[in-house]
Amino acid sequence: MNALATRLVDRCLAQPADERDIAVVERQLGRYPRGMVAVGARCVCGRPLAVVTRPLLPGGIPFPTTCYLTGPQAVKAASHAEAAGAMYEYNDRLAADEELRRAYEQAHALYLAFRHELAVRLGDDEEHIAGISAGGMPTRVKCLHALLAQTLVMGPGANPIGDMALERIADEFSPTVCRCAVDDE
Repeated sequence: MNALATRLVDRCLAQPADERDIAVVERQLGRYPRGMVAVGARCVCGRPLAVVTRPLLPGGIPFPTTCYLTGPQAVKAASHAEAAGAMYEYNDRLAADEELRRAYEQAHALYLAFRHELAVRLGDDEEHIAGISAGGMPTRVKCLHALLAQTLVMGPGANPIGDMALERIADEFSPTVCRCAVDDE
């Protein structure tokens, strides 16, 4: 787990966010992306889909959501899935499927290992968010945006619920099909 987390952090930090990435994400979010250190996933056109955020934001604010979904089409598609009741379905599946539950717990452990490796490299303190990942992990599904972001940043198999959400929204969003609407020039 730690070796995988190290490789993932290496990949993300190999190309830190530049001014252009930050400007695009600022337009996507409608606000400045505090603590953004890298783009963890990009659309085929190159625009950011999900970013990697420091565990400790400027001003010392703890921030557990290390993988943050920013691509407007991805955000919209995840919101539509949530509104359609996907979280209830996924929570029911977690309760009934031991294998899925174990895989989801592993996703939580990978998220924590990834954030810890990032924190160590950046000199951030994780004390206030120790054991807390994102999206309701490891026991429930609370936010498909966070789980989808983990899948996009870490790849298929990193989070089974994020993988299922990506499959569910494939008609509306896919990282392999550009549907970007935010001008990045």
